[in-house]
Amino acid sequence: MKKYMQYLFLSAGVLLSSAAYAANSETVIQTDAHWNKQAIKPINIDHPQITMLRITIPAGEKLAMHKHPILNIGYLTKGELTVRSENGDVLVLHPGDPIVELVDIWHYGESTGSEDAEIVVTYVGEKEDSLSIIKE
Repeated sequence: MKKYMQYLFLSAGVLLSSAAYAANSETVIQTDAHWNKQAIKPINIDHPQITMLRITIPAGEKLAMHKHPILNIGYLTKGELTVRSENGDVLVLHPGDPIVELVDIWHYGESTGSEDAEIVVTYVGEKEDSLSIIKE
C-alpha cells in the first residue's frame, strides 16, 4: 500500500509539472528604459512595498500634472490613454499596451478615446513612499 501511495504522489507530481508546461506566456514588455527612452535608474529599497491600482479615467478627462517618485509600470485594459510629459514627449496607449512610467518627471494622462480608460498600475518603492505627487 505504501509503494502504491508513493506512486500516486509521484504520478500526480508529474501530471502537475506537465500541466505547468501547458501554460503559454507572452512577454508584454522587457526594457531598461521608461517610455520616453530615458534609462531606468538603479533602485535601492530597504523596506519594499508593492502597490497595484486599477485606475479608471472617464472619457474626455485629463489628470492633474503629477510625477512619481518611485518606479511603476502599467497595462491599459480598455479605452485610449494619451500621456504627455512637461518636456513635450507624448505616448498614446491602446488596450493591451504596457507603459513604464516616468519617474521624477512631470506629466499627465488624458482619456482620449470614446470610452473610459482603465489602466492597472504596479508601483515598487519604499514602504512610506508616495505613489504620486501633484504639481501645485
